[in-house]
Amino acid sequence: MPRTLDRRVLNRTALHRQLLLERSGMPAAEAVGRLVAVQAQEPNAPYIGLWNRLARFHQDDLTGLLHERAVVRTSLLRGTQHMATTPDFRWLKPLLQPIALRAWRAGFGRAAAGWDLEELAAEARGALAGRTLTRPELARALAERWPDRDPAALRWSLQALVPVVHPPPSGTWNTFGATRFALPEDWTGDTLRERGTDELVTRYLAAFGPASARDFAVWSGLRRKDVDFDRLRPDLRVYRDENGVELFDVPEGELVEDAAAPVRFLPEFDNLVLAYADRTRMMTDERRKVVCVGSETKPTLLVDGRVHAVWSLKSDKKAERATLTIGTFEPLPAGPAVEEEAARLLAFAAPGFAHEIRVVPA
Repeated sequence: MPRTLDRRVLNRTALHRQLLLERSGMPAAEAVGRLVAVQAQEPNAPYIGLWNRLARFHQDDLTGLLHERAVVRTSLLRGTQHMATTPDFRWLKPLLQPIALRAWRAGFGRAAAGWDLEELAAEARGALAGRTLTRPELARALAERWPDRDPAALRWSLQALVPVVHPPPSGTWNTFGATRFALPEDWTGDTLRERGTDELVTRYLAAFGPASARDFAVWSGLRRKDVDFDRLRPDLRVYRDENGVELFDVPEGELVEDAAAPVRFLPEFDNLVLAYADRTRMMTDERRKVVCVGSETKPTLLVDGRVHAVWSLKSDKKAERATLTIGTFEPLPAGPAVEEEAARLLAFAAPGFAHEIRVVPA
C-alpha cells in the first residue's frame, strides 16, 4: 500500500527542492537547471525568483548568463516565457513547441483557415535569418508578403510556427518594451534535439515532486495523453495524498517531514505556485481565487511555507522612493521576520531609493 503524504510533508518537500528552505550557494546557471526553467513572463520575475533561492545573488549574475548565451529566454512551459540553460533549451524547445502551436490555432485558427503554414514558417525564418527583429518588425515583413491577411494572426504566428529565442536586452532586469526574436541556430549556434517526455517528467519530479500526473500536465502544458505514467511507474516511487490521489517521485527524491520555513516574497507567476493542479500544499482554494485570476498569478508572500499575502512593488523614480505593499489574508505573524525580509527585497529591487512598507487587507 503506497504511503500517504500529508500537506505538511508535501509543502516542506517542495520548498526544499525549490531552494526555499535555505538560500543556496550554487551558481545561478546551476539553479536555473535545477528548476528546469524559470518563469520569465515579466522581466524582473526570474531575478526575484532566483534572489529568493540563492545567497549573494545579484541581477548581473543572470543578465551576464543571458549575454553569454548560457541561459536562453523563450516560450516553453505552458507556451509562456521562461528562461532555461542553453543545453536544456535545445531539447525542451522542440518538445514543448506544439503547445504554442495549439494556443495559436485556438486563438487564430478561424482567421488563418486555408493558410499554408509551412510557407508562412519559411517566410518568417527567412526574415529572421542572421538578425534579430521585434514582433512589429516581423509582422510588417510578413504583411508585405500577405497584405490581406489578418494582422494579429500574422503577428502571433511566429512563436507558434518557428522555434525562436528572445536575446537580451529582452527580459533583462527593468527592461520593458518590445521583445526581440532570433533563430536558435543563430543565437546558440546549435540545432535543437528532441529527447521525449521521460526526461522532462523526471526533471519535474526532482524539482517539484512528489506530484500527480495531472500536476505534471498543468505545469508543463502537455496533455495527459502525451505522457505514459503507467509505463514509467516501475522506475518511480509511488505515494498518495490525503485525498487518495496517486503521486509519483524520482527514486532518489528526499522527503522533508518537517523544517522551519522562512518568509519568502515570491514573484508573479513563480512556478512553485503554478506547478500543481492541486495547490493546497501551498494555499487554500479560497486564497488561490485571489492569487490566480485568469491569466494573472500575483506575487505571493510565504509565511510558514504557505501563501499568507499578496504583494506589489512600486518605484517612483522622480521621488526616488519605492513602496512595497503587502495585502494580507490574515494578520502578519508577530516578530520582525516579514519586515526584515521585506527590507532585504527592497534593498535588492530598489537600491538607492527611500523605502516604505505598507500592510493592507488583500
